[in-house]
Amino acid sequence: MTSGPLPRVHPPVSSFAAFDGAGPAAGRLADRILPVSAEVLDRRSADRADADFLRAVVGQPGTLAVLYSQHRALHTGGHLAFLPAHLLPAAWLEGLLVYLGRLPQERTTAHANPGADVVLVVLPEPVEPVSAVMSEPAAEGAGLLPEDTNWAGFRESGPGLDGVEAGILLEATAIANWHAAHPRCPRCGAATEVVQSGWVRVCPEDGSEHFPRTDPAIIVTVVGPDDRLLLATGARMRSTMFSTLAGFVEPGESLEQAVSREILEEVGVRVAECQYLGSQPWPFPASLMLGFTARTEDTVAQPDGAEVLRARWFTRDELAEAAASGEIALPSSLSISRALIEHWYGGRIADSSAVAAR
Repeated sequence: MTSGPLPRVHPPVSSFAAFDGAGPAAGRLADRILPVSAEVLDRRSADRADADFLRAVVGQPGTLAVLYSQHRALHTGGHLAFLPAHLLPAAWLEGLLVYLGRLPQERTTAHANPGADVVLVVLPEPVEPVSAVMSEPAAEGAGLLPEDTNWAGFRESGPGLDGVEAGILLEATAIANWHAAHPRCPRCGAATEVVQSGWVRVCPEDGSEHFPRTDPAIIVTVVGPDDRLLLATGARMRSTMFSTLAGFVEPGESLEQAVSREILEEVGVRVAECQYLGSQPWPFPASLMLGFTARTEDTVAQPDGAEVLRARWFTRDELAEAAASGEIALPSSLSISRALIEHWYGGRIADSSAVAAR
């Protein structure tokens, strides 16, 4: 923790404003700027605790399955693939199953039925669809897959997904990552058992319950006294990438304290005030990105040389010109980082090419 002043906190934001492109939204991220819809599935938390709930849902004709394997999900026609769960081979259902939730009646995707339950089926290896040119026998269940299917992660497929599909894929990725990373009890090392429809792991030796973890991280646009935006290049970024500043929240630390500490540590800038704007799950492997905008009276930034290699102040005209010319690359439209930058800018920023998410 630094000894610098803590940020002054604005009143909490309770809703998203419409984005009109005529200037920065009044302290709020717009719903259609954020890359994932605010609400996607009814997770039915009370129902999924029943020991027989998941198997009963899988056997219902209307239930849809999302297939996931080796950090990638099955897609078809550029969209997330939804297969009838009750038709899946029994062997596919012997591994990890997770209840993801129920699609709302009033808001859904064009590729799945309103009100349908959605389950995650994790396979040890991707299954390829049956093809006329296959030289080896098709895997069991391959005939269920349309020929235009492919396996892709969120970074690859996200730009083509609608908000519901993107939200489902992020949820699936997050819970699958947690299961893969936590197969054993952290207390005694025994292999744990999956319960509550995939949302809890229980140790058979000591009875302890273990729940999915999410690591909070702040991500911030820093704005100077002259309204210029401070962006930086991280040590693990491509050399032309400029993005927002971010860092994990440490134990015993508030979000506002984390904003103040991270900005001071990484670029030597003291935050005068900050305001929460919105959040985005980023399960790579298990982060929740909490977006802020911060004000500073400082005009000089000093990168720490470890996590941040370069820092640069931009006016709106300078940022737009540099992005359009390809001089700099901005974060992907999938990321809250891009949403925060465009919130400050007051509209969409045209760049020379699509780039990887921060």
